[in-house]
Amino acid sequence: MGLRKDRHVLPLFAPFKIGQIALKNRVVMASMTRGRTTNPGHVPNELQVEYYRQRASAGLVLTEGTWVSRDAIGFINVPGLFTPAQVDGWRKVTETVHQEGGVIFAQLAHSGAVSHPDFFGGLPPLAPSTVNPGLRAFTPKGFKDTVTPRAMTLDDIKRTVADYAAAGRNARDAGFDGVELHCATTYLLPQFLNSEQNTRQDAYGGNAEKRCRIVVEILEALISAWGPRRVGVKISPALSQGGFRPTEPTVETYDHLVSALNRLALSHLHVVRAAGDLTSSPIATLQDTVGYYRKRFEGPIIANFGFDRAAAMAAIDGGAADLVSFAKPFISNPDLVRRFEHNLPLAPPVADTFYQGGAKGYVDYPPAD
Repeated sequence: MGLRKDRHVLPLFAPFKIGQIALKNRVVMASMTRGRTTNPGHVPNELQVEYYRQRASAGLVLTEGTWVSRDAIGFINVPGLFTPAQVDGWRKVTETVHQEGGVIFAQLAHSGAVSHPDFFGGLPPLAPSTVNPGLRAFTPKGFKDTVTPRAMTLDDIKRTVADYAAAGRNARDAGFDGVELHCATTYLLPQFLNSEQNTRQDAYGGNAEKRCRIVVEILEALISAWGPRRVGVKISPALSQGGFRPTEPTVETYDHLVSALNRLALSHLHVVRAAGDLTSSPIATLQDTVGYYRKRFEGPIIANFGFDRAAAMAAIDGGAADLVSFAKPFISNPDLVRRFEHNLPLAPPVADTFYQGGAKGYVDYPPAD
């Protein structure tokens, strides 16, 4: 009796609606690059069909960050959504997830400056400005330091917005339930939002509104393709990694962005919370990152980063978030929702197989007894 009562009252396992999309629980599988698309066409394969099928018990499944164009590539063995073959490959994934009763969004990504010339025949990658982010790219020849990128022309930006729109239409044709815009970590769009990585003085840089412009334009294009409440966005304003770090205008820029998001018919805002103490940083007000944006965003909030079962339940019970996403726990626990519901122990993941390894460390983790 106690277990049935516990399951009944715990909001983490209660249904939730994003627009007209019914989710069976509030556990979200976060996007994770896993590097299993080992073919030159970046086409999802049968391993990925099985991988996502195993994890379809999540209320919402978010795919690995998926390239919107060839210019977007920045990591080996990651799938795309810019060719008919890729659409066909993803359709097998979505059909299987739907057969398991799941809901799945495609996360659309562009790596920008954190890519490498090895992906582009020796040409530097595209980025907002000629600023090396001081990170490392996983290339076909191994990890390599990033280089000074090419600053995007206005035509490059226009084409990139169109690439996102085309990838959004491809996701719809592949049978996804919606899309999430990857505006997190150190990728292209956070580069535009960062005053050190974006030194432009035109329509796409120089102040908060202009730094946000490309993100808003892409979201408008995606909503045009999908309709209302089928497009979400993920942000990580507190992230600091390598040469990529928050700056004095970060809070103002993201405040402007979230204000603009409230004018769009989005499905959700996915927020990566701060990883450490921000007291001495220029973004100290973002220490409670999720809570900060909960007060400012008018739609559903997904909280991300470092949550366990107890912390997720506390976030939802306390109203800080509507859903919570999990990454590493889903790697080695395909039945994570069941384990959480029954408070079963979690299996540890094997780090050596996070980004490579074929079936090993990918689809061979067994469910709990």
